[in-house]
Amino acid sequence: MRKALTPRFWPPETTPDAAVLIAARGVRAFGDGFVSVLLPVYLLSLGLDGFQIGGIATATLLGSAALTLLVGLIAHRFRVRRLLVGAALLMAATGASFALVHDFWPLLVVAFVGTLNPSSGDVSVFLPLEQSVLPQTVSARERTALFARYSLVGSLVAAAGALSAGLPDLIASHAALSPTTALQGMFVVYGLLGLLALVLYNRLSPSLEQTNQTRQPLRESRRIVYTLAALFSLDSLGGGFVVQSLLALWLFQRFDLSVATAGTIFFWTGVCSSFSYLVAVRLAERVGLVNTMVFTHLPSNALLVLVPFMPSLPLAILLLLVRSALSQMDVPTRNSYVMAVVPPVERPAAASVTSVPRSLATAASPLLSGYLLGLSTFGWPLVIGGVLKATYDVLLLAMFARVKPPEEAS
Repeated sequence: MRKALTPRFWPPETTPDAAVLIAARGVRAFGDGFVSVLLPVYLLSLGLDGFQIGGIATATLLGSAALTLLVGLIAHRFRVRRLLVGAALLMAATGASFALVHDFWPLLVVAFVGTLNPSSGDVSVFLPLEQSVLPQTVSARERTALFARYSLVGSLVAAAGALSAGLPDLIASHAALSPTTALQGMFVVYGLLGLLALVLYNRLSPSLEQTNQTRQPLRESRRIVYTLAALFSLDSLGGGFVVQSLLALWLFQRFDLSVATAGTIFFWTGVCSSFSYLVAVRLAERVGLVNTMVFTHLPSNALLVLVPFMPSLPLAILLLLVRSALSQMDVPTRNSYVMAVVPPVERPAAASVTSVPRSLATAASPLLSGYLLGLSTFGWPLVIGGVLKATYDVLLLAMFARVKPPEEAS
């Protein structure tokens, strides 16, 4: 086994492979951060309407779900490093294609087959691959803490990416470029980030591959994984109504914001989310993983429902910030919980099975959300999304409050 990392930022006995995986997550998150804000702006500059923008957002999520399903079916035949490198190459190709393609139907195809992410969270094929091997780099008792740091880095860097969404305006004004050309440059940057992720994935150690050769399909954990997948899908269905690209579009329409202002808002919501991950670890140690997921997520969804009713931008921003401080505490705890309640050999299959339905459910909403935003600036997608996500919280507590992970049962 490779020498463990020093336990300052890292939980005790964490191997260097964890640092590689988290660094790659950060690289990808930076690209996701600015793309989620700039995507609607770029598509509007190409002459697309709200319904078409929603269609492209849906295509990105459907494509991610299809690719994740394919990887879940064949993952046991390939090394994880090879699959991650292939996904990184696809990310590079996606960025280049979006910079070069300008018409709706070709963009729709590229969105489906590529890795573009219109959401502030990670819904890509990378996620289940990384999550399935991350528990192998740390002890079971420190698993939730490592997932929290994995989420923390992703969220903080994504927030920085959202803040950088104002760069195209700055570049266009100082370099005598058209706004569309400056926006295309950001998609080139997204592709280059894919190549950087590729370099990082090549540094994963052979020991990670050797441990992962014992992977098996779902057997004894099939029932619990399928139930969790169904519940997570309901949550994701609600989340699809408020993916960051469409939330940005609503802010543009309702309050006539500039891209730089929207990027600043999403930077601070990302910062609020980031530090909540570390709080989630402490809270989970006291009240358990499921209780932490529900008792933080449910209030955040109530706030989401209230946002469209706010009469001014400062009040809407305040609710979005408070919501962000609560809404993501379920991410590291949810990931840790799934990995805890299934046998280690079934973790890759469990990660895929819980990710694919979530991606499909998320993909079902943006098209309708874009249509609703085309009819009214009120913010109906936020209300619908909040109600669906709150329903998920109640059902999760009712069905899994007594299903404890091993470290809580002992």
